[in-house]
Amino acid sequence: MADIERPAAKRRRISSSAADMQSAITQPGSIKINVTGAYIINHEDDEASQGSGSSSPSSSPDTSEQTYQHHKRDIRLPNHTAVVSHVAADIGGSLAKVVYFSRENGHAESGGRLHFLSFETDKIDDCIEYLRILQSRHKQANGAKATELTVQATGGGAFKFYDRIKERLGVNVQREDEMTCLIMGLDFFITEIPMEVFTYNDADPDNAAVYQDVRPDPYPYLLVNIGSGVSMIKVSGPSQFQRIGGTAMGGGTLWGLLSLLTGARTFDDMLAMADKGDNGPVDLLVGDIYGEGMGYEKIGFSDKTIASSFGKVLKRKREAERSAEDGGGLSNGDPNGVKAATNGTDAADGPQSGLVGDGRMFKPEDISRSLLYAISNNIGQIAYLQSEKQDLQRIYFGGSFIRGHQQTIHTLSFAIKFWSKGTKQAYFLRHEGYLGAVGAFLKRRPVNWGRRGSVDIVEA
Repeated sequence: MADIERPAAKRRRISSSAADMQSAITQPGSIKINVTGAYIINHEDDEASQGSGSSSPSSSPDTSEQTYQHHKRDIRLPNHTAVVSHVAADIGGSLAKVVYFSRENGHAESGGRLHFLSFETDKIDDCIEYLRILQSRHKQANGAKATELTVQATGGGAFKFYDRIKERLGVNVQREDEMTCLIMGLDFFITEIPMEVFTYNDADPDNAAVYQDVRPDPYPYLLVNIGSGVSMIKVSGPSQFQRIGGTAMGGGTLWGLLSLLTGARTFDDMLAMADKGDNGPVDLLVGDIYGEGMGYEKIGFSDKTIASSFGKVLKRKREAERSAEDGGGLSNGDPNGVKAATNGTDAADGPQSGLVGDGRMFKPEDISRSLLYAISNNIGQIAYLQSEKQDLQRIYFGGSFIRGHQQTIHTLSFAIKFWSKGTKQAYFLRHEGYLGAVGAFLKRRPVNWGRRGSVDIVEA
């Protein structure tokens, strides 16, 4: 049988318009944000200007009951005039973070700003309703023919709540890789936004935050992302990263334990309690071992250095039990029990002197501070060890655990300086909890990305 003549093989010819798509395939985050002149807004000045009668940007959508927290550090983009037809959400185990763009004064020529807000993930329906209001405002601002507002989602909740978001909003939901978004968001902040990255100088408390210039080439570095848990990621270049370790003892640990040990109902309540607390009555300090005012200076330990987190709890508990066996009695939190046991005298003067006013042995504020130190010190030491193993000098801390909280920042910074003997530096961000959400926002693909026909097929 004669050989059947095969038709000439077709080959692909990349058109000029598709040439740009070629790089987009390897670097798909192709939305272009004009960051010329970008700056972080001081909201006190912003509110004052609104009060004086000057125009203000579109405010956050109103809801019957505010269940979100607005991060009051919008990023002003005075030269970004293009329409933005998407919002981004990073939905984690504890919090859902949302980033969206609004026009300044409602006019494209005035530029706009990026807004940042968060919901507790347990209230994801409120978050979706917020997105629905943004969707409605997008149609009003850009007309019926405007591109439909889409949602860029990342984090575990992008999968867990995918169907719910898509069904409620009736829009396309684009799911993005969590680690990729974290790195893209951090790179954006490091390289593009002035006054975003800072170090902490505890030697000058009044000017503790030392802001860093933007870095066009920040690599390599270590990202320590502290959310419910902790991930540590080595970043060698754009889209070149590897998760090298982490720990399950993160923000969720602090939140969970303090929910059991104190009356705090929110993470911010816990941080506020830690601000008022003193870890000395709870933690065993070096000074407790060597004597009042004495440290172990030979190895760099002051008298206030923590030798054992919660190390005084068992000792004080046993003392209270012995006092009870001697006739003092235990109130178990009952103020009347304390009064009866001390014959009506002040509890602080009797056998129950180890108890605070409400009958508990330890103040919730002291417990909060002690546990905050324990978690933060643990994370800081592991971060240092990973940076040593990977030979990385710059260590960036991100994640919603930090929340701009001074004690947390101080503890993490101190840990890096202490263990590295001052050779390494901890870096922090003013938008530390929104790295993933910003990365997802930047991952928005052009309308025709990957569409059928973007690569021409021609005869050989």
